[in-house]
Amino acid sequence: MSHSPQLEANAVLQKSSTLRSFAAALLGLGLAAAPAAAQSDFPTRQITLVIPFAAGGSTDLVGRVIANKMGEELGQQIVVENRGGAGGNLGAAAVAKADPDGYTILMGTVATHALNPALYKSMPYNAETSFAPISLLVSVPNVLTVNPQFGPKTIAELIEKLKKEPGEYSYASSGNGSPLHLSGELFKSLAGVDIVHIPYKGSGPALIDVVGGQVPIQFDNLPSSTEYIKTGKLIGLAVTTKERSPQFPDMPTMEEAGVKGYETYSWNALFAPAGTPKEVVAKLNEAANKAIADPKVKEQLAVFSATTVGSTPEELGEHVKAELAKWAPIVKASGAQID
Repeated sequence: MSHSPQLEANAVLQKSSTLRSFAAALLGLGLAAAPAAAQSDFPTRQITLVIPFAAGGSTDLVGRVIANKMGEELGQQIVVENRGGAGGNLGAAAVAKADPDGYTILMGTVATHALNPALYKSMPYNAETSFAPISLLVSVPNVLTVNPQFGPKTIAELIEKLKKEPGEYSYASSGNGSPLHLSGELFKSLAGVDIVHIPYKGSGPALIDVVGGQVPIQFDNLPSSTEYIKTGKLIGLAVTTKERSPQFPDMPTMEEAGVKGYETYSWNALFAPAGTPKEVVAKLNEAANKAIADPKVKEQLAVFSATTVGSTPEELGEHVKAELAKWAPIVKASGAQID
């Protein structure tokens, strides 16, 4: 049976159209599979961990220990980059604006994700929506220290000296609006003393001046001051948590030392830019939680008096919400605000 030329032409056209559709579908599948494959292979190169404070402080010390172990877990090096300034806002903003691919992550803190939104009139990021939470890592006590040449050896002696000479002495912190600044302001309020705040760009530079005697008093995270206390270069008068530190069982809490109602502490957590694929976040979360569960890492962090926590991304997101709600009224009551 013969076919008309028109029918044969239509058949050829239909076959050609079907082949084009099939090819387009294959191409679409290939394009869709490409990013998925890239995500499943993550990481294929080194990762940058931005620490939004100067080197030598508590966040820096904790971050380097965890970054080293996470790099082993992921099979790629994690390079630490210190970007201090604006109470942590500069480094945090840099990560918020980075490509959401998991290769730039942030060591966030109570400052970057709870205090700064209440302190700064203008923020370069949103603590909740600009980031993809990865994992809560550690909680860290704060400590009140003095230079050994200053005189006081207890909180009671310090308060007595400060009340005798109001406004004559100063205390150092890691920066305006930092948890340590607010620790100092809370101490002033509850102890009824007048001391002048001197902000630094991180705990490291502040420690240098306090150890050197340029500033007599400091509020610091316990990890960065630990070695100075152990070697006698600083005297630790009290920790700021409800319970004593296992590293310094003889050091009283602020409440035990007579400053009723006093409690502050810091925490560290990992964040990626918002929009980072869930598969990538999951890999980073798994590596982070494995890192802080490692006995050697726990041992290293314990030296700094940092307690490991660990969490899911969702739990960290809820933690940030709770911390924002907790600190906003405290910051308001302190009267601290930064332009």
